[in-house]
Amino acid sequence: MASREEIKKELTALIQRGAEIARNYSKPDPKRPDSHLEYQKWYSQALPLVRALAADRYEEFRRYYEPDPKRKSLGYGTYVIQDFIKGVVPSELRYPDFDSRSQMIGAVLNQVTIVAAVADRLDSLLSDLESVLFTDLKDAELSTAAALLKISPRAAGALAGVVLEAFLQRVADRDGVKIAKKNPTVSDLNERLKQARVYDVATWRKIGYLADIRNLCSHSKSIDPTPAQVAELIEGVNWAIKNVP
Repeated sequence: MASREEIKKELTALIQRGAEIARNYSKPDPKRPDSHLEYQKWYSQALPLVRALAADRYEEFRRYYEPDPKRKSLGYGTYVIQDFIKGVVPSELRYPDFDSRSQMIGAVLNQVTIVAAVADRLDSLLSDLESVLFTDLKDAELSTAAALLKISPRAAGALAGVVLEAFLQRVADRDGVKIAKKNPTVSDLNERLKQARVYDVATWRKIGYLADIRNLCSHSKSIDPTPAQVAELIEGVNWAIKNVP
């Protein structure tokens, strides 16, 4: 996956190139074939980025290029970039002053504006995406822990404990909570997050209880955790991931 800076650089280049393509379309007809090729390349690069980073703007972005399949007439409000590239124009009788090139340039600029809006909110978009991916990954790991419960409660509990530790570390990193230890435990993280008032005492106590079960699974060799305890740990970790702010 590309880094945040690489994505920013690509978006900046797309904005600049899109604006240049729009300027080229304002030049005389001999430049038009080259502009068509450059636009098609630009659109092919921009479309998947908009789809991945701003799904709420994807259909809007696409509709500036593709005609609505339910379109019943061609004119203002329904003319799209693909029409111009194909040389399609509205009826001159109905629209004697219709400027297809201006309509096309306006549509391209609207697409460039959407890419610019994506760039403006990139940090927020990527943070949201990272959060979703993290949650999906941890859900999968907890499902594995639940399956392990039937084979080895200790192994299942140890895996759930790793998920909880990773989650608390992510919360600390997100909120800028400094941890003194290089390799903090669940208990260390839980204590610092409570001190930083990331969550309340009730949550601190609940996570502290989960940490005790985790320690029983990972460190104690004299007492085996019960399946009920490990099931409670798995359920508690899932609760924390979904509910801790």
